[in-house]
Amino acid sequence: MIHIEEIYEENVFTIQGNIVHKRIDNEKNYYNKDKKVENSLPLWSEKYGLYGVADTVEFEGDKIIPVEFKSGKKKNKLADDIQLAAQAICLEEMLFTEITFGYIYYDKSRKRREVILDEKLRKKLKDTISSVRELLIRKNTPQPVNDQRCNNCSLKNYCLPDLTRRIENYLKELK
Repeated sequence: MIHIEEIYEENVFTIQGNIVHKRIDNEKNYYNKDKKVENSLPLWSEKYGLYGVADTVEFEGDKIIPVEFKSGKKKNKLADDIQLAAQAICLEEMLFTEITFGYIYYDKSRKRREVILDEKLRKKLKDTISSVRELLIRKNTPQPVNDQRCNNCSLKNYCLPDLTRRIENYLKELK
C-alpha cells in the first residue's frame, strides 16, 4: 500500500522503529585496531535494482558484516533475514566481496541473531525481488492476509483485512 497506493500511517510501532533508526543515524562511526564500524551506510545494487541504507556495517579483518537493527525482541523472522540478505548482496556488488553472514540486532532484548546468508536465503531474496517488482509494474496491491501481522499494522484501517475476509465468506455462501 505504501508504494502502490501511496498510503502511509504512523503508529506506536513505526515510531519506535524510527526512534531506533534515528539513534543509529546519530551514532558516530568508530574504529579500533580490530574493527571499523560504519553507521547509516548507503547501499545499492545495479544488478538487482536495489538501493537503501544499512543500519550498520562492521569491517573486521577481511570480513564485512551487515547488521540490521529492529525495535522488538529477538525472534526468527524471514522478512528480516531477507532484508539483511538484500543488504549483503548490495555490499558484495559494491565491494567485490562475498558475505557469508550478518546479524539482526533486537533493541528491546539487546541481543543479536546471526543469519547465515546461504543459497536458500539468497534464492528467497531473488524470488521476493521478482514478486515485488511484478506488483509494482502492475500497480497491483496484494490482497490482505488477515493474520497476526495485521494486529499491529499501521495500515490496518486502510486495507481492512477483516472486512475483506467477511465479504469473501459472504460471497462463498451465496454460491
